[in-house]
Amino acid sequence: MRKYRVGLTVAVRLAVAAAVATTVTGCGLGGGPSSAGGDGAPAAATGEIKGKVTLQTWALKPKFTDYLQGVIDSFQRKHPGVQVTWLDQPADGYADKVLSQAAGGSLPDVVNLPPDFALPLVKQGLLLDIATADPALAQDYVAGGIDAYRFAGQSGTFGYPWYLNTDVNYWNADLLTKYGLDPKNLPANLDELIAQAKVFKQKSDGQAYLMSRKPGLGDLANAGVPITAEDGRSFTFNTPQAAALLDRYREAYQQGLLPKDVLTDKYAGNAKLFSTETAAWTTGGANYITSLATDNPTLAPKVVPSPAMGTPPLYVQGLSVARSSKNLPTSLALARWITNAENQAAFAHLTSIFPSTKASVSDPYFSRSDGSNASTAKVIAFTSLAKAALLQPVQVDQAMSDIVNQQIALAISGGTTSRKALDDAVARCDQLLKN
Repeated sequence: MRKYRVGLTVAVRLAVAAAVATTVTGCGLGGGPSSAGGDGAPAAATGEIKGKVTLQTWALKPKFTDYLQGVIDSFQRKHPGVQVTWLDQPADGYADKVLSQAAGGSLPDVVNLPPDFALPLVKQGLLLDIATADPALAQDYVAGGIDAYRFAGQSGTFGYPWYLNTDVNYWNADLLTKYGLDPKNLPANLDELIAQAKVFKQKSDGQAYLMSRKPGLGDLANAGVPITAEDGRSFTFNTPQAAALLDRYREAYQQGLLPKDVLTDKYAGNAKLFSTETAAWTTGGANYITSLATDNPTLAPKVVPSPAMGTPPLYVQGLSVARSSKNLPTSLALARWITNAENQAAFAHLTSIFPSTKASVSDPYFSRSDGSNASTAKVIAFTSLAKAALLQPVQVDQAMSDIVNQQIALAISGGTTSRKALDDAVARCDQLLKN
């Protein structure tokens, strides 16, 4: 499951945004975005399902060709006279490809977009408000998936949630037991994590760690810190509450509860530290234990999964509909068909993803464990999706992430105060956001 925190360079964003703005004006949709997604009205979203539509996906061929072609074929059989042209773009450069299509007026009717790729198109009024066109949307899809396609400062919902994933906590039961902790009494919040990390350090004499990563924006959001203003036009995570959280991590770091390299380029990542049994805790997707069995087959049976602390992070892919589509009824029906409970369940059986439909909650494949730790992790992840949410706003690109990470590292190392680090990060990210 891709997590999709891909960021475009500032230069590319500026160039494409300018091109898209020109295209919008040239196509008669108005000179800029509005709360309705554009000044001109889109074609009617209701009507007979017939004619030609184009579907674009992201890196699903060749692995999932048979699956998706089967879904398309069944849609065409259900609606005689419909012709679906399926385009699949390679993984690399997909964001640039989509924005180039938008700038050239050739956006496919139905297009696979994660929320951060959808946002630039929404701002230019190029995507259809699905919630208005399909009033049953909220009845059929999980709330977090729908919310992922609602954007600050924009009125509407701009995608059907398709396939989802989230994170689960994973613990090395042997290390916990060896260093004085109970695998049946796992930490459920930061207070408990730090308290147990102190016991772990004392017993292990610094040979292993319970905590092995520094916090990020997702941790601030999970602590109730608002990351952006309500209109999405500025960052707001430089609060006393955020500073207090960083202070706690700085204290933990100074007490040796985290590896020294966690703040440097030498940091291998908590998943790597976990797989080498240097750390007793990591986070990962629902299939982590299965993949771990390849890297460290002796460790995999010792792993105990538990729910993510606080609000689970949501990773989501969706299908958006081009507002300029000349065949909106068929485009909407196709997006609905691909994302219905039956077709999503079939997809989830082929790979490590979860469906976004509420009806899937009754599917025992997702909701019942066979007793193995890998199966239990899958059930925990699926159950968590009911309250999962995007923790890092889609406005945050890679350049902003780098700034935030650098400033957080500076604060935790004691190189500056937590408040100053957050103030500096907000100021620099705000400048990038204006661009």
